[in-house]
Amino acid sequence: MFRQAARPIATFFGAGLFPRAPGTFATLAAIPLYLVLRKLSLPLYLATVGKIFITGAMAAGEMENEWGHDPSRVVIDEVCGLLVSLVSRPSGVKEIALGTALFRLFDILKPPPVGTLDRRLKGGFGIMADDVAAGIMAAGVLFLVKKSGLLR
Repeated sequence: MFRQAARPIATFFGAGLFPRAPGTFATLAAIPLYLVLRKLSLPLYLATVGKIFITGAMAAGEMENEWGHDPSRVVIDEVCGLLVSLVSRPSGVKEIALGTALFRLFDILKPPPVGTLDRRLKGGFGIMADDVAAGIMAAGVLFLVKKSGLLR
């Protein structure tokens, strides 16, 4: 049963099938989901992101078996990474845009530990882990920028 659900979950309901830059497209497609989830309490937000991570890892693993190692069509990792980057649950457009841009920057450039996780971890967990690390880094930078007062 889960095998049938794996494809729509892994591709974030088809966003990963976008012909160019599917990861960036899926990240942008995840913003409406974020706008709904940000209204949750922090514990519920974190629990939901955790469920997305677990379900995403399972779906990504299934699709990796079918499509090969870390296929670009699997974008649930970008969705989860974006949600992690916006864990402070900002409501302003500038903050959301900066968090999104920082996440994509760290996901694309893969500085340590993002790149290390990407190279060393395998399967669905590995597909998800590096994007979560990129999200954590983006959340940290977003926090520092907000604290510094640079974002007004």
